[in-house]
Amino acid sequence: MGKIIAIANQKGGVGKTTTAVNLAAALGVLEKKILLIDADPQANATSGLGIDVESVAIGTYQLLEHTHAAKEAVVTTESPNVDLIPAHIDLVAIEIELVDQEQRELMLKKAIEPLREQYDFIIIDCAPSLGLLTLNALTASDSVIIPIQCEYFALEGLGKLLNTIKSVQKIHNNALDIEGLLLTMYDARLRLSNQVVEEVKKHFDEMVFDTIIQRNVRLSEAPSYGESIINYDASSKGANNYLSLAEEVIKKNK
Repeated sequence: MGKIIAIANQKGGVGKTTTAVNLAAALGVLEKKILLIDADPQANATSGLGIDVESVAIGTYQLLEHTHAAKEAVVTTESPNVDLIPAHIDLVAIEIELVDQEQRELMLKKAIEPLREQYDFIIIDCAPSLGLLTLNALTASDSVIIPIQCEYFALEGLGKLLNTIKSVQKIHNNALDIEGLLLTMYDARLRLSNQVVEEVKKHFDEMVFDTIIQRNVRLSEAPSYGESIINYDASSKGANNYLSLAEEVIKKNK
């Protein structure tokens, strides 16, 4: 049965979508069957895998509305072994539309349950907020990966996210686990980057992935070509980082 992992942090620009897309691609290359769900109205994971956002007729929005079955929303991508449930800007409206629904935080969980058997991992790219969309993703997931950029305000807001995870565990999903904290945008030349790494490891120790995602030009170029870093430049530092992360995730879940 597939493990469902949310990639979440309410801060924008920490490498959530980069991680969702490239971890999915790296796991796919390592011969795992992957489904990536784009649960962010910005739809960057959708365009990052080469799918034209404007052409999306059935996606995460329809799943949350329960107007279509999840299998109808799945599209294949150029990335080996990676399927996608795309997003569209209309996802912005879902928070308002679900607000009066009963069990509104369970909409995604119910929708994707039938797909679990078909995949080794289901990865959910969350929106940069702690609203109803992210709550749905956390309620549907077995675990969460939290990307943290190696910059000055890295730990700011982390407490809030961990509190949200705690209340999701208490109220909606007591099986939710933290898969790990992932340090991103690391630059070995900067003293600050090294201080953040030390700080995060000091506070969270075992929870931090060994793999650190380094700043890499190829990694930032790849999305504009609608490709994962694995497809775009398999020999780059970014590709090696995400392959190493994928190996860690597989090992953790043996």
